[in-house]
Amino acid sequence: MAERALVTGGAGFIGSHVVDSLVRDGYEVLVVDDLSAGDASRLAAGVRLARVDITDAPALADAFDEFRPGAVFHLAAQASVTASVNDPGRDCAVNVLGTLNVAEAARKHAAPLVFTSTGGALYGDDAPIPTAEDRLPLPLSPYGASKLAAEAYVRSWSAAHGVPNAVMRLGNIYGPRQTPHGEAGVVAIFSYRLWAGEPCTLFGHGTPTRDYVHVLDVVDALRAASGRAGIYNIGTGVETDVSTLYARLAEAAGSTAEPALADLRPGELRRSCLDASHARSELGWTPQIAIANGLATTYEALVDGFRAAA
Repeated sequence: MAERALVTGGAGFIGSHVVDSLVRDGYEVLVVDDLSAGDASRLAAGVRLARVDITDAPALADAFDEFRPGAVFHLAAQASVTASVNDPGRDCAVNVLGTLNVAEAARKHAAPLVFTSTGGALYGDDAPIPTAEDRLPLPLSPYGASKLAAEAYVRSWSAAHGVPNAVMRLGNIYGPRQTPHGEAGVVAIFSYRLWAGEPCTLFGHGTPTRDYVHVLDVVDALRAASGRAGIYNIGTGVETDVSTLYARLAEAAGSTAEPALADLRPGELRRSCLDASHARSELGWTPQIAIANGLATTYEALVDGFRAAA
């Protein structure tokens, strides 16, 4: 019998890449996704979908009980900093209560859990750069606070019940399938606007930095962490400011358009870069895709998607 893995948020940007990786390795996969941000068309043939909101504990438990997973990858989340500022109650419900529901359902099946948390939004603006996992978290936004609370549940469930749960603190992820709409990443937003000939806005006047890590590198890290217990930063250790990111994408697009500049939005960081040496030593993981190559190929892949949807 094939091994079974359950992926919450598996119809989303990162989750669908995790699903593809599992399917290639012969896993039977159940995706739990309410499709509020996910897209069922991203799922490979043969992948089962349970359209369930993770805040609905009974429906979630039923999906787990029917499928009986041997491993769980928890990616379903409210993922926008600005949305968390505007509606912190919903952010808390999804990211904290929803994660508790997933942790409890996984515990009942003794299934190790890999939880995708956040890197920069957790550590705050005063953290040393690059930031290691032992830095005291000081989140600036409700999103960062909810992810920190969710981490505590994931880790305490692991300690109390003897199931190896891993917490993955991710940098800024980019890559194919990232949407430019809704809770979007800046790479997808800039790519779409450059392709469509629309103006781009650089918040923080182009100076904020992030640690951009390709989605396929993230998938490798999540897979390597399954069955392990601990907290792992997943990033490249390279700071890239927004102006540089825009310039590289504009070059890929063949655009000379000048971006607009604006103040940083509430809850957003000025600098973020992660020290992933713990993941390297414990998981044997290192990022393989340099940002220069990753941005160029991502732009091409995203544009293919924009054209197909037009």
